[in-house]
Amino acid sequence: MKKLTKKAAEMTTKELAAYIDYSVLKPEFTEEQIIELTKDGVKLGCATICINPGYMELCEPYVKGTETMLCPVTDFPFGTSSTKSKVEQIEDVAKYDTVKEVDVVANFGHIREGKYEEVTADIKACADAAHKYGRELKVIFETDALTEEQVRKACHCAMDAGADFVKTSTGFLTGFDAHGATPEIIKVMQEEVGDKCKVKGSGCIRTREHFLQLIDMGIDRMGVGYRSVPVVLDLDR
Repeated sequence: MKKLTKKAAEMTTKELAAYIDYSVLKPEFTEEQIIELTKDGVKLGCATICINPGYMELCEPYVKGTETMLCPVTDFPFGTSSTKSKVEQIEDVAKYDTVKEVDVVANFGHIREGKYEEVTADIKACADAAHKYGRELKVIFETDALTEEQVRKACHCAMDAGADFVKTSTGFLTGFDAHGATPEIIKVMQEEVGDKCKVKGSGCIRTREHFLQLIDMGIDRMGVGYRSVPVVLDLDR
């Protein structure tokens, strides 16, 4: 949990932007759109730009030499690839010096089944791959598909595996009600991980009020979609 020295409402736009992983993950985006959004995230001073792994070389020139880095999102959005495949995806992107962190989707079907040993082993292999290159690993649980008990147990899987962040959602889940990074689920995750992991909220962060509330709760990072970034940063003032 991030220790705050002031309330979110008192922070500058730049300080607030440093909480944001700017999401540029829609598969229908053209390369022109990806470049435009990456440049926007850099201009705002966002922590990272979340991109699909195939666009590393496309986006890298636009973050080099800036405070913003890349966060490739692997095995997205299902998390159902083999562990070997996940590790290869992570190693393929973690080698770039413009990468700050790597996100990966946990096998949330296995979490729902209670296969926690398998989940832990899968995440550990991913964490080891990221750490080999000095990158942190964020693990997406897809909390809208899980019960509170499953979320709590998944947090322990991530901690036991040596992951650096636990994260709520992909934003691409279907067949379930979309709640995303509610204050309630963020509190659950913070309670479980304590100081052993950081917490990233993603999904349904679309209002400034919600964004500021999560910061005041001590959240470490938030994934925000390109349409919602100007809203949460109040750029239309």
